[in-house]
Amino acid sequence: MELTEAIGTGAAICTTTAFIPQIIQIVKTRNTQSISLTMYSIFTLGVLLWLVYGLYLNSFPIILANAATLVLAGCVLLMKIYDVQKGKNKD
Repeated sequence: MELTEAIGTGAAICTTTAFIPQIIQIVKTRNTQSISLTMYSIFTLGVLLWLVYGLYLNSFPIILANAATLVLAGCVLLMKIYDVQKGKNKD
């Protein structure tokens, strides 16, 4: 593996796994009140666009990181949307 690929893969692992504690916290507490719906919506769209960009470049680190991040950020976003619709919190 080239140095640039190794750096990209390391960055992908760090930024992607950073979402796991947030998901665990939400699942444990069932509380998304402090999560911004607008921020997570824009962020999730940005991650989707990064994934498409990675696919066009055929860049494994970009594809892997953003596919995984899209799933994780999408989970947070869906939990937030669910809570907003149920009236548990507002954005």
